[in-house]
Amino acid sequence: MTDHVSALDLFSIGIGPSSSHTVGPMRAARRSVEAVRDAGRLADVVRVQAVLYGSLAATGLGHGTPSAVLAGLAGMDPETCDPHVVSSMQESVERGGGLRLLGAHQVAFGAGDLRMAPLTRMPRHPNAMSVELFDAAGESLGRDVWFSIGGGFVVRDGDDEHAVPAAEAPFAFTDADDLLRLCDVEGVGVAELAWRNEVAVHGAEAAAAGLRSRWDAMEACVDAGLATAGVLPGWMKVPRRARQIAEMLGEQEARATAFAIGGSAVDQGRASSLLTSDLPAQWLQAYAMAVNEENAGGGRVVTAPTNGAAGIIPAVGYYAMRFHGVSREELAHDYLLTAAAIGSLYKRNASISGAEAGCQGEVGSAASMAAGALTAVLGGTPRQVENAAEIAMEHHLGLTCDPVGGFVQVPCIERNAIASGTAVAATRMALLGDGSHVVSLDAVIETMRQTGRDMKDSYKETSRAGLAVNVIEC
Repeated sequence: MTDHVSALDLFSIGIGPSSSHTVGPMRAARRSVEAVRDAGRLADVVRVQAVLYGSLAATGLGHGTPSAVLAGLAGMDPETCDPHVVSSMQESVERGGGLRLLGAHQVAFGAGDLRMAPLTRMPRHPNAMSVELFDAAGESLGRDVWFSIGGGFVVRDGDDEHAVPAAEAPFAFTDADDLLRLCDVEGVGVAELAWRNEVAVHGAEAAAAGLRSRWDAMEACVDAGLATAGVLPGWMKVPRRARQIAEMLGEQEARATAFAIGGSAVDQGRASSLLTSDLPAQWLQAYAMAVNEENAGGGRVVTAPTNGAAGIIPAVGYYAMRFHGVSREELAHDYLLTAAAIGSLYKRNASISGAEAGCQGEVGSAASMAAGALTAVLGGTPRQVENAAEIAMEHHLGLTCDPVGGFVQVPCIERNAIASGTAVAATRMALLGDGSHVVSLDAVIETMRQTGRDMKDSYKETSRAGLAVNVIEC
């Protein structure tokens, strides 16, 4: 059966710094405790043990995974939790010596109850964790093994990946070729086809409200990042730069506007070029950095399709709104729906997990989604949308995931800024053509899958290769 991946699931509101290492583990831990509660045994729990395996353990400290697991056990939800409370959970539990499961049942919790096993790699997925609850006699009340498969999605060992059955989505598609065929048959664009599926699954009112809330959260994240100064968590003491860049660009814009109005003919020409070319491109990068600095600081972000790549789709959308006159309504509807349709192809046929496919699966997928979505809102045909998405991914193939110190900071923040520019460039190239091209989106997605499979594990979010071992900790 074909599965439909909803835009409301692919774009979920959560917290930083990682969808797979923060949001996913929080959800998994909470669901394990809820299962025991639903079985009527929560009051019998006296001890909880959690173990992080593979990539979750290798980069867990830099990604805030221990605190996220504890927050999930305590019943917190990524969409509604206080990010500051989550970030301090490990310290609070260690200081207090206990944990209130689902906010209702107090149990002891010691340092040995949350263990790291970075060299143990589960066969199904490198992001694995187990949660087990015990009664006073030491008997297990339930043990779950979870896989955090990217984008905040989690699946329990033995279960199929969570998705909506195709019977509930009238226009479910398996690949890009299938998507284009359905657009041709129905005589609609990608966004309209995706909208019909969302309405069938969620209802029109809930689907529209969900999409609006996600674009509002994306826009708010850009604004927050542009307004916030300071230093990001961790030993690198990486300074936030988006606010300073925005202030510099604002000053350049003001000067260029003044020259454009009252300067000499030469100054007016230079000012016009700056205002229409250089500054928009620089603002685009600032928007992306703003989001990823918020993410790195553990703030409120939207998985798009992951947290490590969360800056690209908001940045390109914000750019479209400011410099191309695209409305918020178009961004919440056509832009996000088109991006989600493309993102669902990566999730279904390859991977959006850096621990499974490298950064090509995160930043590459996001750039592809943003390129196709921008093409759609600028008037591109479905085939131009597919072409733009293909171009953007083609030039991210082989991109490794090598976060320094396990933090989603270096090279992640700048990488989002560069990929945003690639997405816009891909849109420009696609709109100059008629949608005809040699390499199909399906071919590049399959190539990405194969490349991720062949990539050494040390280059897939383990911080054991690349920049992660060539930047000296001090």
